[in-house]
Amino acid sequence: MKIKLIRYNSQRDYTNGLLFVNDRFECYTLEDEYRSIKVYGETRIPEGTYNVELRTVGGKNEKYKRKFPDMHKGMLWIKDVPGFEYILIHIGNTDQDTAGCVLVGSTADKDKGFIGASTAAYRDFYPEIADHILIGGKVTIEIKNIFD
Repeated sequence: MKIKLIRYNSQRDYTNGLLFVNDRFECYTLEDEYRSIKVYGETRIPEGTYNVELRTVGGKNEKYKRKFPDMHKGMLWIKDVPGFEYILIHIGNTDQDTAGCVLVGSTADKDKGFIGASTAAYRDFYPEIADHILIGGKVTIEIKNIFD
């Protein structure tokens, strides 16, 4: 299974993107901004292709087990990003809700750095990916910038 994140807007505090699963548009994304020198919890990950696995430990995992008891099987974890650890795909609305992770939402306001209906987008996106991983399927995410 292939996830593709196309970043189309990069601002001082945030980055907007579009998320596709097997070439089908799924939702909008929001990440931290680009920094030439990484600042912990305030820098988006570099372009590239990474494996996605389930992370079944940690505070965010415990929180999501309680929040989504009907579907949660582990956090979607973007693995082996050089210089980064524990990059997750999760819910949130602004760059204040991420520490380098990828947020998902059903709506986007690129001028305000906001994505909306994040929980709904996550509920739509998460099960297909998690279930594929659980049956032993490989999931990758390709992240690409299309701005100058």
